[in-house]
Amino acid sequence: MAALFIGLILSLGLCELNSALALNGSGDGVKQRAGLTQERTGVGVSTEASSVKCKLQGTTRLPAFSMDGDYVIGGVLPIHLYWHTVKHNYTTVPEPIRCSGSIKSRQLRFSRTIIFAIEEINNSTELLPGIKLGYQIYDSCAAVPVTVHVAFQLSSGLDPVFYKGDNCSQSGTVIAIVGDSGSTRSISMSRIIGPFNIPQVSYFATCACLSDKQQYPTFFRTIPSDQFQADALAKLVKHFGWTWIGAIRSDSDYGNNGMASFLDAAHKEGICVEYSESFYRTHPRSRIQRVADIIRRSTAVVVVAFAPPGDLSILLEELSLKPSPPRQWIGTESWVTDPDMLRFSFCAGTIGFGIEQSVIPGLRDFLLDLSPSKVAASPVLTEFWEDEFNCRLGQRSATEKSACDGTEDIETIQSPYTDTSQLRITNMVYKAVYAIAHAIHNAMCQETHSITQCDKFTSIESKQVLTQLKNVNFSQNGYDVSFDANGDPVATYELVNWQTTETGYIEMVTVGHYDASLPVGQEFQINRNLTWVEGGTKVPVSVCSDSCPPGTRKVLQKGKPICCYDCIPCPEGEISNATDSPDCFHCSKEFWPNAKRDTCLPKPVEFLSFNEALGIILAAFSVGGACLTIITAAVFHLHRTSPIVRANNSELSFLLLFSLTLCFLCSLTFIGEPSEWSCKLRHTAFGITFVLCMSCVLGKTIVVLMAFKATLPGRNVMKWFGPPQQRMTVVSFTFIQVVICTLWLVLSPPFPKKNLTTYKERIILECALGSAIGFWAVLGYIGLLAVFCFVLAVLARKLPDNFNEAKLITFSMLIFCAVWVTFIPAYVSSPGKFTVAVEIFAILASSFGLILCIFAPKCFIILFKPEKNTKKHLMNKSQF
Repeated sequence: MAALFIGLILSLGLCELNSALALNGSGDGVKQRAGLTQERTGVGVSTEASSVKCKLQGTTRLPAFSMDGDYVIGGVLPIHLYWHTVKHNYTTVPEPIRCSGSIKSRQLRFSRTIIFAIEEINNSTELLPGIKLGYQIYDSCAAVPVTVHVAFQLSSGLDPVFYKGDNCSQSGTVIAIVGDSGSTRSISMSRIIGPFNIPQVSYFATCACLSDKQQYPTFFRTIPSDQFQADALAKLVKHFGWTWIGAIRSDSDYGNNGMASFLDAAHKEGICVEYSESFYRTHPRSRIQRVADIIRRSTAVVVVAFAPPGDLSILLEELSLKPSPPRQWIGTESWVTDPDMLRFSFCAGTIGFGIEQSVIPGLRDFLLDLSPSKVAASPVLTEFWEDEFNCRLGQRSATEKSACDGTEDIETIQSPYTDTSQLRITNMVYKAVYAIAHAIHNAMCQETHSITQCDKFTSIESKQVLTQLKNVNFSQNGYDVSFDANGDPVATYELVNWQTTETGYIEMVTVGHYDASLPVGQEFQINRNLTWVEGGTKVPVSVCSDSCPPGTRKVLQKGKPICCYDCIPCPEGEISNATDSPDCFHCSKEFWPNAKRDTCLPKPVEFLSFNEALGIILAAFSVGGACLTIITAAVFHLHRTSPIVRANNSELSFLLLFSLTLCFLCSLTFIGEPSEWSCKLRHTAFGITFVLCMSCVLGKTIVVLMAFKATLPGRNVMKWFGPPQQRMTVVSFTFIQVVICTLWLVLSPPFPKKNLTTYKERIILECALGSAIGFWAVLGYIGLLAVFCFVLAVLARKLPDNFNEAKLITFSMLIFCAVWVTFIPAYVSSPGKFTVAVEIFAILASSFGLILCIFAPKCFIILFKPEKNTKKHLMNKSQF
């Protein structure tokens, strides 16, 4: 407010000074420029009897288009893209800001759309009947200083004259403003007109910062905020698997705020940015070249550009001077739907979000209705006409152009002005005008008995229009118009793809939609095939590092973004079953990774089986040993009356052979899949049969000793260790083992279990001991009997018999003890199924030791040395 008043005071002071100069006749050089320019320069004064008027020609801009009305709608659009830079020498009054460059025909179409909409409203019998709307449309030259100038002018009234008398004109005060297209210029304008409660409806300013009602309370827009577009672009990039992108932006509020929103959304989606550069069209060429070189040298294939067409076109022109690697451009609605940008053929395949296409009936006919008289009456249309047809109208200054001959036809030119095939932003302009008109209608019109009446003499202020604008909700040509609490519309976009036609031209094709009002995950839809960079049909790849396949995990590269990583194979026992997995995880206990380490497979179950070579060999030796024992028993039975059999206690020999047969066969219980009954049987059968065997050997040893003692004079000890006592000894020793095994089975029996610790990659099925004390008690008892038997056999080894069985027992016990002494460390250290194999080997080795040492020599004599199988030979006192 203070700035506005200061500006008006300075203007008024300048007016007073020039008035004084004019009255004194010293205001020479004061001129008024002709109507072909868009601003007035110099100072002009006039006096009247009733009042003195001061025309602020030096500080006032003329509108590009204007029409009086009961209520005037302002318009601010960048019809020209550039403005003349003024150099201040601080010695003379600065020249007024002038627009330069050619007219942007697309923006001219927007400004003409405002006129079309207002004329359509003025001809309507339903909206503002009897009320005539006027317009004052200004050219902002895409420059903040010009926009600020126009904003001050619109806020203070449209009449470029101050009345210094009692007659104060109220005509020409704007009720609302449409524009500007740029976010920075809209921000500047909103800060100026906001304190006056003048509503501003932009059709193209998308900066999310403008949604802040604390700073911009009178700002509305018909185009969605960049916050929605930033989220949509991030989801688009993520959808195609791009995680390594470049980002360029205009160094303006639109570019900086839009890119900040996008980078924040991209970060949440796990997208990394290789570079983020800003530039502006007024920057030195060296700055533009630096940005272009960064794009050329980058490894990111995808480039997201948040910039208006005027800025981006300068960068693309620089890129076109020197070929660069193919780049997939991702655009915002600001430039991706601008027809002027299609001239950059190397950008074919560009995709981005644009405002939805629309149809405005009658607009094309209105745009083409340009008669020579209409063109000549408007400096802007005249300039446009001369640029398009390369001729000059009327008596203009001499140029190289020839005079227009009247045969020019606007319908024959190919220009964004005449191209109404894809009305997008044009519809935003159209809706902005209608939103203001509906707000005015709601403020001053009443409906009585279904008849709308508007009192043109009712005076309303811009504040009332502002209040009504917040609540507008209507549909025009099928397009809904409403604003939320932040002055923003519902965000809907079309996904646009630049596709090359068969004729070589680039056209914009709608390939999908985005609706922010839909549930999460359903906003984004693609319904057509896309064309990519260089006309490819395959989605380009833009990643810092290739995806890590299942079976590996990502390890970040030091000092680089999270999208740059190495793929490390999962450690042993761990898997990753997803692409780009950050971690590997362990399989459950009974599972193990496959070779690729991308899935868990059940661990192979291992046990000593009858189907494997080791099991077959051990089973064969077991059965072979049992058969050998049975054969031995058969030989003994056939020669049971022979001296050698009768001399060696045939009863104990047959019992020993029976126990050895059981010892050989019990080893079979250790082969095969462990079960509850097999685990209980194998250890108890082993313990009892071996004790029975040791009892028989012990009995035979005692018999040998007793027999020697019986040969001494006066001794008759055999009566104390006859057959009944021998049987009782065997039964007693065996019964003790039976008691031990019974207690073991009752208190804590062996049971089958899955051994998951010995081997990580497979499961060992084995029999747990249950009670280790029980197992070692059984084994220790066998060892005790074996040691006792060995000691007795050693004592009897030198007895003077021709066939001394004590020697044979000594050798057998020596082998037996050696086997079982070595068995203990081997049993403890053998892994998996080899533990069982060691136990079977010990059983078989000790059993074979017994049968070979005790019975083999006797069978040899019986079968091959029958001459020695005589009582005489056996009674010979010479040593055997």
